Amino acid sequence: MKLMYPYIKALHIIFIVTWFSGMFYIVRLFIYNTEAAEKPGAEKSILLAQFRIMIRRLWFGITWPSAILTLIFGPWLWWEMGATPPWLQVKLIFVILLYLYHFSLHRIYREQMRDVFRYSSQKLRIWNELATLLLFAIVFLATVKQAMSWLGAVIGIITLAIVLILAIRLYRKLRGKKVDG
Repeated sequence: MKLMYPYIKALHIIFIVTWFSGMFYIVRLFIYNTEAAEKPGAEKSILLAQFRIMIRRLWFGITWPSAILTLIFGPWLWWEMGATPPWLQVKLIFVILLYLYHFSLHRIYREQMRDVFRYSSQKLRIWNELATLLLFAIVFLATVKQAMSWLGAVIGIITLAIVLILAIRLYRKLRGKKVDG
């Protein structure tokens, strides 16, 4: 193994963590921003102004730089490995999906900065869980590698998706009762 490998791997993991943190939190801010747009008068304008600042700083100060640095250290790590094992080929498919997800968040970012709110807070909550599914798939592929059963992995991801959807529905019901009661 080459001398730089552990350092590159550590940096790659750090920037993956900060990238995911940014993606998870940006959608929460999109949700809060969407809900703020439904508020009356002064409250609405104050909240939208504050969320616009928070969203822009998170998106361009943490999330985008982390995505770029992940993209730099990932291929560098791959080059240091000197081979492309089969599990890595599958992981790369999920990484491509993750970047497509990131670009979808950028589209939502641009819309919300123009006060365009195409998605309800409920739809954004559901969209946020796609990152969770991709995180699970990528981490399991990177850590379990060849020992992973493909059937078990597929069943696990589907089960996780169902659990997340049920949790979102339960949260929606509980939140509705809190507002009513």
